[in-house]
Amino acid sequence: MVKVGDKLPSVDLFEDSPANKINTADLTNGKKVIIFGVPGAFTPGCSKTHLPGYVSSADSLKGEQGVDEIVCVSVNDPFVMSAWGKQHGADGKVRMLADPSGALATALDVNIDLPPLGGVRSKRYSMVVQNGEVKELNVEPDGTGLSCSLANNIGKK
Repeated sequence: MVKVGDKLPSVDLFEDSPANKINTADLTNGKKVIIFGVPGAFTPGCSKTHLPGYVSSADSLKGEQGVDEIVCVSVNDPFVMSAWGKQHGADGKVRMLADPSGALATALDVNIDLPPLGGVRSKRYSMVVQNGEVKELNVEPDGTGLSCSLANNIGKK
């Protein structure tokens, strides 16, 4: 599994449509970025707690912690991620990036098989990446819980 001090793998994610590729290396180059992964868009814990926490904390995370961007990643298609972000008022606060094949989850070794959600998904995690290097990593012990990876815990280490 990825660990603090590792370089973030270079993986293409998608924003809004399959035509809009966002490479993780380019995304984090020269920036401080919070990336948090969730098991699935529109799922209860992700929709009631995880995403809303980052949306409501975005201004303070960017202001007080000097974060350039906050990114939510899920093993969903880009259209689903876009719709989910709109439903939660993420525009301008949290970028909603799709990892449709689970390439990032696999490269980070945070993939988890959740048959009720369609198979391979991402464990729930959060990380701070600065200039491509993982500076902080919080992976939920059971892969899906809502504790260490929440917005109110990021940057506390």
